[in-house]
Amino acid sequence: MFRYAFPVSELVQAYKFQARFGVGRYFAEQLVAAAHGLQIDAVMPAPLHPHRLATRGFNQSVLLAEPVAKALGVPHLRDAVRKVRRVAPQAGLTLDERRRNLRGAFAVQRRFDGMRVLVIDDVMTSGTTLDELAGALKEAGAARVEALVVARTPAGPA
Repeated sequence: MFRYAFPVSELVQAYKFQARFGVGRYFAEQLVAAAHGLQIDAVMPAPLHPHRLATRGFNQSVLLAEPVAKALGVPHLRDAVRKVRRVAPQAGLTLDERRRNLRGAFAVQRRFDGMRVLVIDDVMTSGTTLDELAGALKEAGAARVEALVVARTPAGPA
């Protein structure tokens, strides 16, 4: 969708850390437009660990995923995967460190046999979070996992 650089980076930060929900609604509209025509069976947000959720007060990806699911007429599986392990912040980690950091962090709460799942997240840097989620969903039977993000960093870590 967008490149994670000024001014988008500032808007994402305002949404996530200052609860600027109007910005989130704009991003959700853009995700709805990008998702138009996708052949999927369910939408799910990237989960936050309960500690991070309690600290922030909301999961920004849940609020982005809900209108996408509604627009596509498919279930919004907001609790289908849980982040069960607190991990160190990904910022500043190498790609290998990011992979180790997230290994085993997600627990799938249901089966996805044959389903095409769309994962929604706010920012993609290296893709490690989305890769780990996709792997967990495929182990639970998902036939295909796609992802939509608000913004992508210009270059992921080495």
